[in-house]
Amino acid sequence: MKRFIKRVLICVALLVAWLLWLGWFSPRPPLMTDPVALAGDGSALNYCELPALNGTGLRAADIPKGNTPGCGYDYFPLPILAACTEPLPAEADDIRGLWRGVSGGHVGHVERIEQCGSRVVVTTSGLIHDYGPNSTGGLNTNDTEGSVLFTFRGEEHCLRTSASMIWEDKTLNFYAFGWGPRVVRRYRDGDELIWEYVDGSVTRMERLCRLPAEHKVPQPRGRRIELF
Repeated sequence: MKRFIKRVLICVALLVAWLLWLGWFSPRPPLMTDPVALAGDGSALNYCELPALNGTGLRAADIPKGNTPGCGYDYFPLPILAACTEPLPAEADDIRGLWRGVSGGHVGHVERIEQCGSRVVVTTSGLIHDYGPNSTGGLNTNDTEGSVLFTFRGEEHCLRTSASMIWEDKTLNFYAFGWGPRVVRRYRDGDELIWEYVDGSVTRMERLCRLPAEHKVPQPRGRRIELF
């Protein structure tokens, strides 16, 4: 029995060590976001004027993947899917636009959601999460999360993340790594968007036409820790 417990503890320790390496010290994902999107000013747009998804322009698979630059963008970027007009699949709801939390767990949170075909891009708080067919990468998001930042031997390290965004019963579900547990749910309730997070919080969000000025530059992404 003691030998069995010891083996279990060794396996758990190895799993924890692997997850720490994967999250903090594995190679950072290459930046695939169109430089034009990162250089532009997404705060100047009217997000109540949504593009028509009528199939006359590019398809989702024609556009390069978007992901977070470094540990977070410095200025609210232009939309990733601006030139895409592929219609949404039957299982998807249309939740495109700019949203702000008005009640529940994350009041004041602002995020932009883009959709085109089977592709979804969520841009918020310095991060760009892009899931679906594209011309430069895999389906899952391939990002860094700047909420906690380490400096290790002069190099910045923030949490590596990956997830899928799957439509199920008109609800957009996020699954960690594409195969892990469900961590986020987004769905409409009338004119509001509901965001359920893995921490148990439920946030109701209202639609905005313009980005609030205080969200043009993301807030500090957490404590910086110097290891050595």
